[in-house]
Amino acid sequence: MTDWIDIAPLENVPMRGARMVKTAFGCVAVFRTAEDEVFALDNACPHKAGPLAEGIVHGKSVTCPLHNWVISLETGRAQGADEGRVATYPARVENGRILLDRAFLRARVAA
Repeated sequence: MTDWIDIAPLENVPMRGARMVKTAFGCVAVFRTAEDEVFALDNACPHKAGPLAEGIVHGKSVTCPLHNWVISLETGRAQGADEGRVATYPARVENGRILLDRAFLRARVAA
């Protein structure tokens, strides 16, 4: 059974935007698409650790504000780069609230 933690109301993350969320297991960047889909990733770009939560959200991707690397919100992979990936975490919206999977966050801390 999945253990979800409630982190914020959906309205706290702007459409086509992101917010950095502090949890008991560390900080996570939460992204919201124009279609109200929500994704959660580590905040550091695999290139030079740029703050992805400050990037531009377009479609199901975010462009790093430092060097324009495009990261898939679904897979965490850097598009057009030979290597580079950001950890992703299960996220969902329920009753207007954003929920993250506690087990995935906990595993991140243990790694």
